[in-house]
Amino acid sequence: MAAAQQSAYTVAMAKKDFSPSCVTPQQVLRLDDMDTLPKPKEMPSGSELDSQLLEMGEKLHKLQSSLHAAKTKGLLLVFQGMDTSGKDGVIRSVFTHVSPLGVRAEAFGVPTELESRHDFLWRIHAKAPAKGEMVIFNRSHYEDVLVTRVRGWIDEKICAKRYANILHFESLLQDAGITVLKCFLHISKDEQKKRLQARLDDPRKHWKLQPSDFGDRALWPQFTYAYEAALSATSTTESPWYVVPADSKPYRDWFVAGLLVQTLENMKLEPPKPSFDLSSIKLV
Repeated sequence: MAAAQQSAYTVAMAKKDFSPSCVTPQQVLRLDDMDTLPKPKEMPSGSELDSQLLEMGEKLHKLQSSLHAAKTKGLLLVFQGMDTSGKDGVIRSVFTHVSPLGVRAEAFGVPTELESRHDFLWRIHAKAPAKGEMVIFNRSHYEDVLVTRVRGWIDEKICAKRYANILHFESLLQDAGITVLKCFLHISKDEQKKRLQARLDDPRKHWKLQPSDFGDRALWPQFTYAYEAALSATSTTESPWYVVPADSKPYRDWFVAGLLVQTLENMKLEPPKPSFDLSSIKLV
């Protein structure tokens, strides 16, 4: 890609306004009113999109290298979404060009017997990033105000307390220099049907299917309501939720990559200074 094209792509992403997808604190959120597909002309064409993703991957690699080297700040990236919304896929795509040094992906499923004997944040805090780390949560502490609420395992009073606990937990991370970036991958019920059917039709993808995929689909309205309540209650100025249109896999990946680059750039990362006087070094 020519240098002029690279510059144009960089400028385009630097000016991209993600605020329409940002949930404002205590917003009355209706997910049915939010797009699951990009608006016309919002997504670059195929070749342009590939070029932008490549360039953003290179920028992400440099930014993450600075984060890892300096060890003064950290980043937690949270992905939530309905089944098949693309949590695994976006991680594979966006982090293809990033060094594994200082990067971890953590997936949270049903709590183990030991985990269930602790408070719901116990297993989460153990996986939180240290300074210098970028950690990606594939599902997260939010499962404990989503699945548990929909299934009736907690009531509204306990759910409200958990919202408060989550806000305190994320504030604690922020006080320690950890930026918390939260993305809800917003998929439509029709698109989920297509993706589930594709998995049913392909024996190589049968391993991805779980009984809960189909049980949870039958509870779509209840999960939608639970997500609306959770996102509204826990989106803050310091760590907002972004609703990412996820019916288009390329656009989903492009959106998350751009948002992540912009977030890291806003962290004002600086490489560490050398630990000794380099001017005294003479190579022979």
